[in-house]
Amino acid sequence: MSLSSILSADAIDCALKDCQAPDSFNPKKFFQLCGLTKKSPQEVKNVFNILDNDASGFIEEEELKFFLQRFSAGARVLTDKETKAFLAAADDDSDGKIGTDEFQALVLS
Repeated sequence: MSLSSILSADAIDCALKDCQAPDSFNPKKFFQLCGLTKKSPQEVKNVFNILDNDASGFIEEEELKFFLQRFSAGARVLTDKETKAFLAAADDDSDGKIGTDEFQALVLS
């Protein structure tokens, strides 16, 4: 399964263009622009599984840096500031990683 089987390529492009500049990434805005906020909880879970590069059941800080590149190989990496802000926004239990439920809560809230 790929992200483009869940989200439209045009929506992904729009979301990526919106955050091309360093320190301009906003997870909630990105999820809205790429159409993820309109998807079912199961589709959001499927996206999480694609983004969980090492299949650990969590998206760790190291994986978050390359978050945009999971949507498009040519996208930039997130800055340290963006990575930490993204983690802080989603990591409800403060364990330093984002679980499926935390990801769903951030996307669908």
